[in-house]
Amino acid sequence: MKNIIEKFKVTDGKKFSLKNYDTGFTGGFKKEDADSVLSDLIKEIADLQTELYAANQYALLILFQAMDAAGKDSAIDHSMSGINPQGCQVYSFKQPSTEDYEHDFLWRHYKALPERGRIGIHNRSHYENVLVTRVHPEFLLKEHLPGINGVKDVKKKFWEKRYQSICNFEDHLATNGTAMIKFFLHVSADEQKERFLKRIDDPSKNWKFSAADIKERQHWDEYMKAYEEAISATATDDCPWYVIPADKKWFTRICISTIILDTLKQLKLSYPVLPQAEADQLQQIKKQLEEEKL
Repeated sequence: MKNIIEKFKVTDGKKFSLKNYDTGFTGGFKKEDADSVLSDLIKEIADLQTELYAANQYALLILFQAMDAAGKDSAIDHSMSGINPQGCQVYSFKQPSTEDYEHDFLWRHYKALPERGRIGIHNRSHYENVLVTRVHPEFLLKEHLPGINGVKDVKKKFWEKRYQSICNFEDHLATNGTAMIKFFLHVSADEQKERFLKRIDDPSKNWKFSAADIKERQHWDEYMKAYEEAISATATDDCPWYVIPADKKWFTRICISTIILDTLKQLKLSYPVLPQAEADQLQQIKKQLEEEKL
């Protein structure tokens, strides 16, 4: 599986193109085996999560980006189902608030970072600021940026600087012990259509559907270009992107869990070792408890 995962990893965007990634790829895995494979992965992740918390040296930040109906929510639900909730925090970013607009675009995301020893999951992330705003540059006017008085002022150099701000932000986090995984769940337009229709036909899923989803679907090609440019500009060795096939949800979940497990293993975590004096004290306490008569 690890060899397959490497196909999805992007660390250098110079030759990156979404056309090279098959949204329906399953790597020879079978759906009937998915639950068993995922269960084993989750158990290993849970064990390493305990070591992550105990070591208190690293944090793990997992970003999920995707088009509507690509399966972000269900991927988080299934892939993280065995995680201790006390050591995990999930943030789902919606439209910025009035307070958010009074700060730079990274501010609200910086506030939501996980502490050392914890896993943070961002459902949508700071990348919305080079995705949604790339397709709808008029949204940038709400940020009251110097020199940006109209859409005509948003030029190529603006986006280059914003990508650089993101790279600097992520490099700072990596240097200070936050391991980062950036997932783009790559779903096809045809699969999105089928999932939208199912949401409409199933009354229990109607709440998931919004007329705005259809409006954004009309900008599909623009979004694909925005994703391609964002991934290309921000993929690095320390903060790689993973372009995950998302047409088959069961395979998407296996990929996500495999990558999370592999990332935790690369941190080479271990439980803290007590100083000899404290270890000796524990043995004295153990003896005292064993001899205790209440």
